[in-house]
Amino acid sequence: MEKKKTTRSAASHNGSSKRSGSKTQHNGRAKTTAGYRSSSQSDVAEAGMDEMLEKLFVDQLKDIYYAEKLLTKALPKMAKAATTEELKNAIMEHKEETETHVERLEQIFGILGKRPQAKKCEAMEGLKKEADSIVEETEAGSLTRDVGIIMSSQKVEHYEIASYGCLTTLARTFGMDDVAAILHQTLEEEKAADELLTSIAENNINYEAGQEEE
Repeated sequence: MEKKKTTRSAASHNGSSKRSGSKTQHNGRAKTTAGYRSSSQSDVAEAGMDEMLEKLFVDQLKDIYYAEKLLTKALPKMAKAATTEELKNAIMEHKEETETHVERLEQIFGILGKRPQAKKCEAMEGLKKEADSIVEETEAGSLTRDVGIIMSSQKVEHYEIASYGCLTTLARTFGMDDVAAILHQTLEEEKAADELLTSIAENNINYEAGQEEE
């Protein structure tokens, strides 16, 4: 009888530890990667995210991870092809942000106890090919080329905004507050990049491109 009593006590202690870990995560006090992982996995289990939905979430992380890594290589080429210094600088600044986005995704994989892994993003591959075609089909040194680069860049931003927006919402729904906060930070930076491109286009480039001689 004494042995059974000890077993029940241990089970009760374990349950208490799990609840404590979850509370720590929700209060934002979990600082280590191990602490994040424990809290996030516990919260997902409690919320009822099944294996199929979890796989979809992780697959979409792999998708945007591939997309961001592809952009770190593509953006310098776009900057080099751009005509105005303003656009060149904007693209290169976002290239630095994109490198940070890659690091954040790797952090999220760690929180979830997953190895960072990329899954080919067909959408981003298509957007990159379209951007390359626009550069090839426009005249070097023309503002028309800059208009095309801005259009291509904003299509990329809109894809990223949609991806990070959906991932953020899903993470919040299932109580992964730490993951959601990281995703949301990147989401806001993607929105800011899109707004900057719109500003550059509206303030100078679109009008001046319309004045270029055929």
